[in-house]
Amino acid sequence: MARAAMNPTGQTTRTPAPAVHALADAAPTPFWLDDPDRPAALPALVGDERCDLLVVGGGYSGLWTALLAKERDPERDVVLVEGQQVGWAASGRNGGFCAASLTHGLGNGLARWPGELKKLEELGARNLDAIGDAVERYGIDCAFERTGEIDLATEPHQIAELREAAEDADRLGLTGYDFLDRDAVRAEVHSPTFLAGLWNRKGVAMLHPARLAWGLKQACLDQGVRIYEHTRATALAADGTGMAVRTPYGRVFARHVALGTNAFPHLVRRVRPYVVPVYDHALMTEPLSAEQLAALGWKNRQGLSDSNNHFHYFRLTADHRILWGGYDIVYRYGGGVRDEYDHHPATYEKLARHFFQCFPQLEGVRFSHAWGGAIDTCSRFSAFFGTAHGGRVAYAAGYTGLGVGATRFGADVMLDLLSGERTERTELEMVRTKPLPFPPEPLRWAGIGITQWSMSRADARGGRRNLWLKAMDKVGLGFDS
Repeated sequence: MARAAMNPTGQTTRTPAPAVHALADAAPTPFWLDDPDRPAALPALVGDERCDLLVVGGGYSGLWTALLAKERDPERDVVLVEGQQVGWAASGRNGGFCAASLTHGLGNGLARWPGELKKLEELGARNLDAIGDAVERYGIDCAFERTGEIDLATEPHQIAELREAAEDADRLGLTGYDFLDRDAVRAEVHSPTFLAGLWNRKGVAMLHPARLAWGLKQACLDQGVRIYEHTRATALAADGTGMAVRTPYGRVFARHVALGTNAFPHLVRRVRPYVVPVYDHALMTEPLSAEQLAALGWKNRQGLSDSNNHFHYFRLTADHRILWGGYDIVYRYGGGVRDEYDHHPATYEKLARHFFQCFPQLEGVRFSHAWGGAIDTCSRFSAFFGTAHGGRVAYAAGYTGLGVGATRFGADVMLDLLSGERTERTELEMVRTKPLPFPPEPLRWAGIGITQWSMSRADARGGRRNLWLKAMDKVGLGFDS
């Protein structure tokens, strides 16, 4: 029997039975973490530790910081603490798109840092190359593929937007951006919903996100980093010329601290208004048969993303499944991060319905996994950086869904800031400035709700942005995942 749902214009629709049936056996756990090779947790910290650098957070941000710190200075004594297990949060449950962009795409970069965008693109490209080099050098088995990504037009007004983006790339001297008309994009991937595409051939890789995190963990251990899991950092305070971080069963005394906690409540309280946790959700299909793969024609295995405000992202895995995620951006009043927020059945049903609208030739395919998790979003959609406690603490946050690649760049920035060096990274306006903070509750909840409604209206009305969105654009305050 079909179930009721809401379309973007707010009208009641019915969730088709095939979508409901396809979800019937989906395991409520992230596909990437449901892996027999997941490493066992390391012991928690009990007692006191001392080190040169303490890294707080065992996702990509913290792992890259610890590893790069040892690469810069093998004699540096580095400790990393993680509240649960390495890679369990956003780093182990994302879509596995590893983008070169540091600015959440060309459009956002042009709007915010037009004078340094070319430099940012160069740094992003070098950063993605360095990730690929590290994967090879450390033998990380994470299915790293430089496939690129196609941004898709699924509505007529988006065709001109993609053409304009291709012209922007050409004007900046960026290569590897190819506009695809309807026939060309459908020759890459068969869907009746695709009207055009912009293929970024060089700037995106696909990977297994949890295996990247686990590989970075092992690389850190091999370089001498001491890692404590199930060790939540609960308080941060100055201690003489260094810092002290309290954990449930001990303390860590360090000369410097790097904070990579992203969506979780920040240990530097003044940073908290700049980040809100929003929940994103995804589905994973069962492995596709040879006939189903042939019906898709998806031979080049690019990542795909449509161009709506409420957008979908989708990709093939190494074992020929389709990950299908995005669309809803779920914010909970008060901005908490809790396990019970990970699942949102109404979103799963909506995603399943949209999947079969995009790929009607796959009717009968079932979903094996359905999951969600928190993203650290900020009002400019890309990371921001800073220091505290007289330069003894550095932080990076606000990656807004593009942290798989950009966290390595952020790790380099944090290490530059802690060293006091002036580098090509620390001289960037992007690094020297902050986004606008989000207002306190209840204004935050109301503002996000109005923005979500306005974004849905824009998607349903040919991309036309109402006065609220135009005002937000003017002051540089945005909301995305």
